[in-house]
Amino acid sequence: MRRIWEPILAALLVLSLAGCGASGGGESTPPSRTPEELTAAYQEAIEGARDDETNEAIPVITASDQSMADIVLPMVGVTDENTTAYAVAISPMNMRAYGVAAIMPAEGQEDAVLESVNAFVEQQRSAFSTYLPDQYEIAEAAKVETLSDGTILLVMCQDQDTVLSSIREALEG
Repeated sequence: MRRIWEPILAALLVLSLAGCGASGGGESTPPSRTPEELTAAYQEAIEGARDDETNEAIPVITASDQSMADIVLPMVGVTDENTTAYAVAISPMNMRAYGVAAIMPAEGQEDAVLESVNAFVEQQRSAFSTYLPDQYEIAEAAKVETLSDGTILLVMCQDQDTVLSSIREALEG
């Protein structure tokens, strides 16, 4: 009887170990999203973090053929060639320090996109350093960070910590 159970137990052990190996050791990798899904998630996260008045006044640009895209996108260095997905809302008028963006750089473009976003922040800080002190404070407090999936977030607005937290939570879950 013992000889019958030994092969059965050995087979069960092998099957259980194979099952554990397939699970990746308990680590889960978030499912990869398409560029269209990322763009929609970025837009939803940004609009969800803002009030209706701001959503109406400063639209979120998600494609290079949208109205104002030819003015807004170059401000942060976003092109179709250096990004996979993006949602960008920037005040094109130099009377308000405002920029909120979520950008997925194209492969190999991470440093270039991050550099462009940081250059935008520095330009805004410089522009408002002697002009509109309240807007300089907003520009000075701007946040730029990279999420675990590679998304670059820019938040330059009033109450930027709350807006950044809201967008990050919406995107990372």
